[in-house]
Amino acid sequence: IDDSKAFLLDVGLRDDLMGWDVHKGGSLAHYAQACTDVTFKFPFGEQELMGIAARGNYDLTQHTEGSGKNLDYYDDETKEKYIPHCIEPSLGVDRLMLALICSAYAEDEVGGEKRSLLKFDPKIAPIKVSVLPLVKNKEALVSVARDLFDKLSQRWNVQWDAAGAIGRRYRRADEVGTPFCVTVDFE
Repeated sequence: IDDSKAFLLDVGLRDDLMGWDVHKGGSLAHYAQACTDVTFKFPFGEQELMGIAARGNYDLTQHTEGSGKNLDYYDDETKEKYIPHCIEPSLGVDRLMLALICSAYAEDEVGGEKRSLLKFDPKIAPIKVSVLPLVKNKEALVSVARDLFDKLSQRWNVQWDAAGAIGRRYRRADEVGTPFCVTVDFE
């Protein structure tokens, strides 16, 4: 459970939006010895994000009964045979992506105007860097910026933006959750 939480935090989920639902007695699935759900507070309500089930040796026992093959494990150190147990973390990618977007969503206010932006963790941001030449009509500057863009593009998903005022370009990068912007200027 701790490893699952550490993973979810590491990819960028907000801790204050996560919760835990420990299943008790009659609410357990027939195969489970224990089960804990990680919940997430979406804008439309709190929902299960991830299930972590201690399935015991149910699966291998069922395979043994169905196939007739012995799936016992022999431990050379203890000289004991046993059927291994399984802990099953279950997480849907679509629900995780929605939780990541919800965690990254933020609003700020500039000049009395509310603006929305995304604050993705750099590990999961779809666009890693936005390269912004200060001006688009100076070939020497654009050439340096384009060269940097090409080099960064070999490893990451990079955005080129040379249209409009530099502040507006930073703003566009913030809106889509780009964690890094590089302005190429004359210095």
